[in-house]
Amino acid sequence: MAGVKRYRDGPKPQGRTDVDSPYIPMFENFRAELDEHHDRREKIIKASRDITASSKKIIFALQRIRNLGEKIPTPIIKSKEYSQHTSTIHERFVSVAPDLKGINAYRYQRQISPGIQEFMEAVLFRHYLETQSILSPSEAAKLISENILLPEDDYVLGLFDMTGELMKYAITQMATNGELPASRTGGGGNILTGLQDLRTNLEALDVSGSYGVGRNIEQKMSTTRTSVEKVENAVYSMTVRGKERPKGWNPGMDTSRPVGEVEG
Repeated sequence: MAGVKRYRDGPKPQGRTDVDSPYIPMFENFRAELDEHHDRREKIIKASRDITASSKKIIFALQRIRNLGEKIPTPIIKSKEYSQHTSTIHERFVSVAPDLKGINAYRYQRQISPGIQEFMEAVLFRHYLETQSILSPSEAAKLISENILLPEDDYVLGLFDMTGELMKYAITQMATNGELPASRTGGGGNILTGLQDLRTNLEALDVSGSYGVGRNIEQKMSTTRTSVEKVENAVYSMTVRGKERPKGWNPGMDTSRPVGEVEG
């Protein structure tokens, strides 16, 4: 009869259920493992998003720094906004650290990677503003919670992104102060020289055996070159053509409009 399940040993005995199958417990274990995997994955994704958002807020706060080559002012470090985002990042890293042990460190690397990259961008940017040097991978790894690896790919991609923040910082400072940011002590040079050196070193990277960097290297390198060129053009306009510009002109202004319109 159609629709009636037939059994090899004849009709299904009364009272017999599928629970009697020896495979049911095995598949229930598989289901529990998959549920645990998806829950852990969603937890790491959420933590990564929170770390990314807080890191962006920290970068925004660092853009307000005025002196290059000096320690970040205490009022900024102790401000509620800055300290709150720093605490959030630490808490999120600690919360997912147990889920990223052993083989899981690689199993969920794609989920935590965006947060690590943005965090690297923030700490590298801060370190450069303070010292005009690049924080080493080993020192950067110490800033992440224990048991969470810092892949070389995430460090390098964060370094690429940091060049864009240096460009924004340089352009803002030139527009505000009318001069290229440089160390007051004179030991670290100016920010344009640092960007040019960084571009040269990034261009020399051998990423043939790196999947993460190799996949994004062309786009990241193009963005880095564009950032350096923007600072170079701004410096050129400020120094070479500065005397020809009207009073109050800032780098990047549209010179095709009348001066009165610009000032208005």
